Amino acid sequence: MRKRFQYHFEPRKGWINDPNGLCYFQGRYHAFFQYNPYEPVWGPMHWGHAVSEDLVHWKEEKIALIPDREYENDGGCFSGSAIVKDDVLYLFYTSVSKEKKQTQSVAYSMDGIHFEKYEGNPIIADSPLGDNTDFRDPKVFCYEGCYYMVCGAGIDGVAKMLLFRSEDLMKWSYVNCIYESDKFGQAFECPDIFPLGDKYVLMFSAMKPEKYATVFLIGEFDGVAFKVEETQYVEGGEDFYAPQTFMDHRGRRILIGWFYHWGKELAEGVDFAGALSIPRELFMKNGRICNYPVEEAREFLAVQNEYVMVKENKLLITGFKGNVIEYDLSKLNQINRIDDIHILWDEKAVEIFINKGTFSFAQWLI
Repeated sequence: MRKRFQYHFEPRKGWINDPNGLCYFQGRYHAFFQYNPYEPVWGPMHWGHAVSEDLVHWKEEKIALIPDREYENDGGCFSGSAIVKDDVLYLFYTSVSKEKKQTQSVAYSMDGIHFEKYEGNPIIADSPLGDNTDFRDPKVFCYEGCYYMVCGAGIDGVAKMLLFRSEDLMKWSYVNCIYESDKFGQAFECPDIFPLGDKYVLMFSAMKPEKYATVFLIGEFDGVAFKVEETQYVEGGEDFYAPQTFMDHRGRRILIGWFYHWGKELAEGVDFAGALSIPRELFMKNGRICNYPVEEAREFLAVQNEYVMVKENKLLITGFKGNVIEYDLSKLNQINRIDDIHILWDEKAVEIFINKGTFSFAQWLI
């Protein structure tokens, strides 16, 4: 099926996965993403790039990062983040080489389109764990006037969240391991840390999900340590992974995820694979993290759809081939009953929002 999305970004050609470098810069929203421009399968990773003025209609720009350095010669430019400093856009990414494996690098741009890689890359050449095999996905943020970076990592079957600090975005020092666990696979992927309400949230993607692929830890952060108070799950769909957040110029905390899944079969003749989820606004309500489509996309929401049915406390999603995916919401301790449902249908997939964003499900129907 060659149908293209109307409201979700997908590439003209090739493969995309993780959203990277989400930001608002010089009057436009920017979404970068893991990209293989040559064929619709995972391959040498580039950073694709799309821009939007309304978070709904996207224009694909030229590739932002191409793996053309020695420190990117074994996999390319993996996931990372963006930050704006003095009207310069900085992209932080994981550079993967045969010699050093996974290291952290940076590129910068004055116009948000043309990027130059820092001549001192990689800016973090060695994991403090002593093993660079799993050491990736830098998320850079500002806290109390200083810059911080959190990276996903792991060693000996234990996933670890590593925190670094910098005064100038180029020289980084290791601070601490702020969280670790053996429940989510060998390493954390696509970490993010941000304030929400009066708390901080540490978010990551789980290579071996305990419940759902995206985990939200609520707690306190002081620049050195993260104290976990509660674990929550916000998204339960099969086709949502590696989300990242950013704060836009309106003060909204916006989340975008990879809308697809590993191993998905392509329809015959299709030369593109993967998409980005609808941008969602994150907010706290009665101590719960909620996610709901940004205001600009809410006109596309409906309360019913031929492929979606609610039966008591069960959500039933029917695929084009007649297969039915069932989610029993009674097993989610956050949802006692379905009070309302809003559905964003887009040609070949749905994103479903329960109880005004208390929980969501992203699902392709093919």
